[in-house]
Amino acid sequence: MSRICEITGKKAIVGNSVSHSNIKTKRKFFPNLQRRRFFIAEEGKWIVLKVSAAGLRNINKKGLYPCIKEAREKGFLNR
Repeated sequence: MSRICEITGKKAIVGNSVSHSNIKTKRKFFPNLQRRRFFIAEEGKWIVLKVSAAGLRNINKKGLYPCIKEAREKGFLNR
């Protein structure tokens, strides 16, 4: 399973870890992902999603069904 938000499409980005002596080594910045269960009232079923903190805020703001619909259109959610 990949570390990608199923609502926003956020994934790991690459950057540098910089030491005190200014030596740079490659590292990854991972999104803040959580597994959450949601009930889709329109379809009458439960769904488990891997969502980032930003994805949870989107769901709280817009509602679950519009966010899922938008994620399916953009290709983030295959179910």
